Amino acid sequence: MKFDLEKSIQILERTPLVVEDMLKGLDDEWIHATEGNNTWSPFDVVGHYIQGEKTDWIPRMQIILGKGSKKFEVFDRTKMFEDSKGKNLSQLIGEFKSLRKQNLEILSHTRLDEETLGMTGIHPEFGEVTLKQMLSAWVTHDLAHLVQISRVMAKQHKAEIGPWTKYFSVFNDPL
Repeated sequence: MKFDLEKSIQILERTPLVVEDMLKGLDDEWIHATEGNNTWSPFDVVGHYIQGEKTDWIPRMQIILGKGSKKFEVFDRTKMFEDSKGKNLSQLIGEFKSLRKQNLEILSHTRLDEETLGMTGIHPEFGEVTLKQMLSAWVTHDLAHLVQISRVMAKQHKAEIGPWTKYFSVFNDPL
């Protein structure tokens, strides 16, 4: 599928609601489960989404469209471990929903056309990237972490389903 801003917003606006519907009211055993050492729980993923809202997608779009330096700051992919301490899932989901709403308002009020979507910024790892690539990555990021949440939760019953494990690709190691 080629990038289309309206179609992208369809996903971006739903992600916080999907996360809330998937996780709200679940027992902590589901929320804090992981796939093992150095892996993320659904709780951690929600915190990670928040970090993206604060320091990644819209701030980087503004860097690309701005007049100054086009260099992006390094994104701290694990800052949620620090920032989520002392918070509960409802607080995180509320913060994610609020930040996403604000960011989508900014996005919808930004004039984007083929010329602006072709503008570039300098990613600390990838080098030059276009705004279109980054906005496409935002959508993919949302979807990939929804898959991750589902996979982590499904794996909590792996030992309990007996021979059915052979029919569930979710138990294959992630890429």
